[in-house]
Amino acid sequence: MARSGAASPPLLKHLNERTVLDAIRAGAPISRAEISRRAGISKPTVSLALESLREAGLVREAKRGPVGPSYGAIYFEPVAEAALALGLDLGTHFVRGAICDLAGTIRARQDVEVARADAAVAIDAITRLRDTLTQGTHLDPSLVDGAVVGVPGVVETDSGVLRLALNVAGLEGRAFGRDLEDALGVPVTLENDINLAALGELWQGVARGVSNFAFLSVGAGLGAGLVLDGELHRGRNGAAGELDFALGARSDGDDPCAAAVSALAAQLARDGRETELAPPYDTRAIFGAARKGDHVAREVVEEVARRIAMHVAPIAAVADVELVVLGGGIGANGDLLLDSVGRLLAEWLPFPPRVEVSTLGEGAVLAGALFVGLQAALDSVFTSRPVRA
Repeated sequence: MARSGAASPPLLKHLNERTVLDAIRAGAPISRAEISRRAGISKPTVSLALESLREAGLVREAKRGPVGPSYGAIYFEPVAEAALALGLDLGTHFVRGAICDLAGTIRARQDVEVARADAAVAIDAITRLRDTLTQGTHLDPSLVDGAVVGVPGVVETDSGVLRLALNVAGLEGRAFGRDLEDALGVPVTLENDINLAALGELWQGVARGVSNFAFLSVGAGLGAGLVLDGELHRGRNGAAGELDFALGARSDGDDPCAAAVSALAAQLARDGRETELAPPYDTRAIFGAARKGDHVAREVVEEVARRIAMHVAPIAAVADVELVVLGGGIGANGDLLLDSVGRLLAEWLPFPPRVEVSTLGEGAVLAGALFVGLQAALDSVFTSRPVRA
């Protein structure tokens, strides 16, 4: 009879194989001796684990070792194409998609327009895009472990039902993930698009190495993704970061989004001051005119900076984040906004965060979707591997 609390041989074997695999993923190309040193496991145990992982198709001998003398050592690397992750970003007028392997290398990427903002149209577009992407990888479509989809709405934590998903008809109150699973035939994870943008910046963008930060998207709408202690903070209902509700009744004059910015520009232009701004007061035209020195446009931009700072300040005061990343069509204008937003936060807060512009731009949501899908695939490919007796 085994002693209470003692690890069983199958469990130890499992743990050793996972430790060896993690060491190879972190240090490839890596020798048997170096795996043993880093993992703290004996060389014979490493050899047994390597044999099992090679038979399962998860690791292989590397064609090249690290720079320098090898002294005849054999080096190992993970098999990147052992599984694939599908990432998707569903917008009002588009679907962006990509497939990456277990090394995080994108094997195929494509953006498509959708005929109209409708759930049924979106499902069809996503299915066709998946087919195109898998063909583009030139790999077996069955290698796709799952899909992660960024959606414009709140994904309820318990039910997976979408709320506040008003930009795409038919999404509100719908368990959209289940519909996509039926269409794609793989597990589907739904996540709020701004949450994924934050994770994208954490993985590949300006927030790399930052444990506490907020991603603030300012464009047609307003939303935030919070990363605290290196983990996405979704909140009790999955609604953390819904800044449209943050200021309550005070929000009427503090909206930094496109419609409100256009309205402000129209109001100031009607005052009879000299300006090149004209209807429909497109935000791109406003920021462009501000860069040329248009005084009315510059006044609008200064007010936009104040409104953005008004929404950043409560986040920074409550969560004490190190960094705030600005994204979205308006937030991307860092050359005009960063100094003013940073100055205001320094005036209002004892510990103001650093403010930067997204380095991933429109690709942030898709990068976050791939990041989440990659983590799931890395776990799945190990747990579902063939196991020898």
